Amino acid sequence: MKKHLGSFLFLCFLISCQTESKLTFEPIQLEGENCAGCPKIEINIPSALDDSPVSEAINRSLKEEIISILSFTEDKTIDTADKALQSFTDSYKELKVKFPDEIQWEATIDGEVVYEDENVITFMLNSYSFTGGAHGYASTSFLNFDKRKGTELENWELFDDLNGFEDFAETKFRIQEKIPQETNINATGFMFEGDSFHLPNNIGYTKDGLQLIYNQYEVASYADGPIVLILPYNEINLYLKRKVKI
Repeated sequence: MKKHLGSFLFLCFLISCQTESKLTFEPIQLEGENCAGCPKIEINIPSALDDSPVSEAINRSLKEEIISILSFTEDKTIDTADKALQSFTDSYKELKVKFPDEIQWEATIDGEVVYEDENVITFMLNSYSFTGGAHGYASTSFLNFDKRKGTELENWELFDDLNGFEDFAETKFRIQEKIPQETNINATGFMFEGDSFHLPNNIGYTKDGLQLIYNQYEVASYADGPIVLILPYNEINLYLKRKVKI
């Protein structure tokens, strides 16, 4: 009986430790003005509730992403999500006065936690905006954070061996996209600058592996859509600064 009790208590301890390492969030929904002459705006993101440096960094970075997507001016007074929504609305209304036939603008942003362990937490933001033209623009962004240091991570900070990882990623990219290893990276129609492979702007931890996303126009045409490459951790842990337990 004591043996089983000890095992049970140890299991509870492990579960407790895993739970304590997870950050706490609440969903936040923001919407634009509801009127006939207003653009459609809908934002759904998590808000970190823990009183910690990493929670502050997360909420600050998410706010900055919203401002970047919705703001059409360099106005430094736009320092909140609500002000960014108002800026997007005002820009549309000003244009509508000059061009009454302008098609209604819209913007949506959806954010979620896609990976978390004791060292790293990663958010994926899917956004779509239409501000006139032939079509709208959709993109995916990753935000990676060091939970211990409480800071957002730049892509290069994810790796112990950035050059080695880039070479490995190129090999895997060529295999996935059926580009012969000995040919130019653009031989099959891609548009890598300088005819040289490079990592995408957005790289993030996910449960399936490190995900690389080339958004539309980044290395291919709009019609090609986003290009996604997922690299399993058992193949890339040697390159990562923060290893993932497999």
